[in-house]
Amino acid sequence: MNRLVWKLLRQHISIGQLSGFFLANIFGMLIVLLSVQFYKDVLPVFTQGDSFMKKDYIIATKKISALGSLTGQSNTFSKEEIKELEAQPFTRSVGAFTPTLFKVSAGLGMQQAGIRISTDMFFESVPDAFVDVSLDKWHFDEDTQTIPIIIPRNYLNLYNFGFAQSRNLPKLSEGVMGLIQMDIVMRGNGRMEQYKGNIVGFSNRLNTILVPQSFMEWANKTFAPERDAQSSRLIVEVKNPTDTAITDYFQQKNYETEGDNLDAGKTTYFLRLTTGIVSGIGLFISILSFYILMLSVFLLLQKNTAKLENLLLIGYSPSKVALPYHVLTVGLNLFVLFLAIGGVAWLRSYYIGVLQTLLPQLETGSLLPCILAGSILFIVVSTLNILLIRKKVLSIWKGNK
Repeated sequence: MNRLVWKLLRQHISIGQLSGFFLANIFGMLIVLLSVQFYKDVLPVFTQGDSFMKKDYIIATKKISALGSLTGQSNTFSKEEIKELEAQPFTRSVGAFTPTLFKVSAGLGMQQAGIRISTDMFFESVPDAFVDVSLDKWHFDEDTQTIPIIIPRNYLNLYNFGFAQSRNLPKLSEGVMGLIQMDIVMRGNGRMEQYKGNIVGFSNRLNTILVPQSFMEWANKTFAPERDAQSSRLIVEVKNPTDTAITDYFQQKNYETEGDNLDAGKTTYFLRLTTGIVSGIGLFISILSFYILMLSVFLLLQKNTAKLENLLLIGYSPSKVALPYHVLTVGLNLFVLFLAIGGVAWLRSYYIGVLQTLLPQLETGSLLPCILAGSILFIVVSTLNILLIRKKVLSIWKGNK
């Protein structure tokens, strides 16, 4: 029976229509899968480490004027000002930089390399949600007397390409810096204690020496209990960095932003927007190709209606009559899936090399995101094909009952 239906099917197959479906579907699926795979491959740029593209952040400070300096005007943010900033429609969340209220000095040394540096320094902390380095080691345990520390990456660059180069000292990698322990001495409230400091990460976003918020609260309470920590800097997560309301509000309040945070945020926003548009175009093309396939199959069914009616009347079930059409559509979809995954793998081999040249620290994953997305599309489209074909055959069968 199946051979008979296949013969009927072959008689009215339109190579042009099926070719149009095939080309449109492979083009649309290739765009969708490539967008998914590319996004996953560059995801570390958005979400890992200290990438400025992780989220849209702005470091806010108050302008320091000559008159304000002479009159001793405070440049710290009050609780009311922080709450007002949190209430703005462009704000997602606000975190305050907490400074140390006691004296801190640190020594850094490597006997093998003949390096010994000792200096007064400062610490700051922000809520953990704003830290752009892995939080696996980002916790303070008073019993171990070890303080995890995050420093700006440009500090390391200044040492390697400035101080070390001029003194003929060895350059230090991030991995080596993570093995170095700092001798931290804290003084205040009539007490002096010595702790060890471990560098657990490097930041491009936060230009300060960071310690955990839990340590900062404990240390300020221990070494400066009579003083209240007031923040002179805020870190603001914004919804849309291109919103002109941000600039207007900052100008009105006489606030400044550090570095090019707004420009970086705009870059992130437009990159995400472009990725969404490209994926949307690919999905739209895939929907059109699905529509073309269904039109082609329905046209085949319509041309063979009389013969299919005869098959149904002599006792063949609708499932058996519809099976060859199911095989045709699922087979085409499966072929398109394999070709699209192969195309993504080929294109990926080119852009991965470019990404690794631009971002040597970028870790590339596998084709799993592409395969999963393609499999989901294949299952959804094939299921819809089967249901619609079955519905059409059932309508023919019921029309003859």
